[in-house]
Amino acid sequence: MKAITVTDQNAGAAGMKLMDRPEPKAAINDVVVQVHAAGFVNTELEWPSTWTDRASRVRTPSILGHELAGVVTTLGYGTTGLSIGQRVFGLSDWHRDGTLAEYVAVEARNLAPLPGDVDFTVGASLPISGLTAWQGLFLHGRVQAGQSVLAHGGAGAVGSMVVQLAREAGAYVIGTGRAADRQKVLDFGANEFLDLGSAAVEDVGGVDLVFDVIGGEIQRRSAALIRPGGRLVTVVGPTHVRPLDGQTIDFVVEADRIQLAEIGQRVREGRLRTNVGAAASLDEAVAALNSTERRAGKTIIRVRPPLEG
Repeated sequence: MKAITVTDQNAGAAGMKLMDRPEPKAAINDVVVQVHAAGFVNTELEWPSTWTDRASRVRTPSILGHELAGVVTTLGYGTTGLSIGQRVFGLSDWHRDGTLAEYVAVEARNLAPLPGDVDFTVGASLPISGLTAWQGLFLHGRVQAGQSVLAHGGAGAVGSMVVQLAREAGAYVIGTGRAADRQKVLDFGANEFLDLGSAAVEDVGGVDLVFDVIGGEIQRRSAALIRPGGRLVTVVGPTHVRPLDGQTIDFVVEADRIQLAEIGQRVREGRLRTNVGAAASLDEAVAALNSTERRAGKTIIRVRPPLEG
């Protein structure tokens, strides 16, 4: 099968290659999925799990990508809950070969059924962005109706999901970004927009929850805005930043079938919009993922032509 791989940790994104790799086999409780569309996160090349297995052994060439939408082709021994021919979407294991390939082996519990009227491209854009927003808001942030949420990067793949889910939960949402992002952030449902290029984050006043995807100085200044008992939720790694009278939670997103199903249902019903910035074929993937063009939203790789979905 064809797959996008990396072998040199020092080469960065320029080290991506399209090459032939053996088709995966389904282990116990696995399924093999014929990938129709896949997502990629730029920071994957910095993750230790891209280069080594759980025993710290080198596992290159590594196949990139961890988000997928496709069709189940094989069931491993003991696998339950899914069937051959079923449309699915979800998140593959960090330490295993990924989804920028024609086929991938995934633990069945990491996948959820993809509704038949949700396109594979849309399905592949949801797992990391949707689950990150869901877990950050509801599990870690414990957002409640009537609270205020400062959602950084509101036009991005994660931030746009945060804006929409927080609004649906009844929160008052201030989305941030560059000036060019204003209308997009407001269209996703933010009550207000703050241009970080021309305004101070302190201008928003006190908030109950900060959802941080930026880190650094913006994270530090945002923490000072959190009201007593509030929370700073961040996905940019461990931090020593703490609100004066609140909590900081940094987390890594986890696969969850029930949460995926909730996200998929919201998309199906039109209550949640995905944020796809561009789409490219597997043959075009290396160039598309190395592009320096600024895109608000996620780049999706269509592994199989859309008409075959």
